[in-house]
Amino acid sequence: MRAVVAVLAGLAMFAPATVAAHIALKVPTTRTAEQKAGPCGTAGSVRGANVTTYAPGETITVEWDETVDHPGHYRIAFDADGQDAFVNPSRSTDNFAFTLVDKIADKAGGRYTQQVTLPTTPCTNCTIQLMQVMTTTEPYNSFYWQCADIMIAGDMPPPPPGDEEPDTTTGGCDAGAGSGFGAMLLAIGMLFRRSR
Repeated sequence: MRAVVAVLAGLAMFAPATVAAHIALKVPTTRTAEQKAGPCGTAGSVRGANVTTYAPGETITVEWDETVDHPGHYRIAFDADGQDAFVNPSRSTDNFAFTLVDKIADKAGGRYTQQVTLPTTPCTNCTIQLMQVMTTTEPYNSFYWQCADIMIAGDMPPPPPGDEEPDTTTGGCDAGAGSGFGAMLLAIGMLFRRSR
């Protein structure tokens, strides 16, 4: 009996490891861990219970892990009503109207983050799609997909700091001596210092 166990253990060491995932969408929460069938990872994939809510026009950070490295790039797309707008590409260069960002460079595995700005129109059945486009072998038509179910609801987020219009008031005293006057004084000071 021990010999059988030892042989099986030895064979297991040389058996190829099976990997469940090539990509793993982290934020927003993925619909399913499956990823081999488009458009959302598994055939017949439907909206799930994990729905993340965002504000109209909000800029979010999409996060995912690449657990098996493949040369290629990533694409993030958006559908305001389910997933019917996601078309399975036939080539790595196919482009679609619902793509938020494309050609996210592959960096040989690890954690990825990408900021995307969501549409300003509210929706209750929206989907974000992460697609890994692999360029391992021609004709470069190998893909992995995962989707996240989201809602866009509520008010628009406030603009980020620094996006306000500049204040054009002068505080009540405008002598007309702006930065040009300061530059002139600096130049005079440098000339005076050189002549010494």
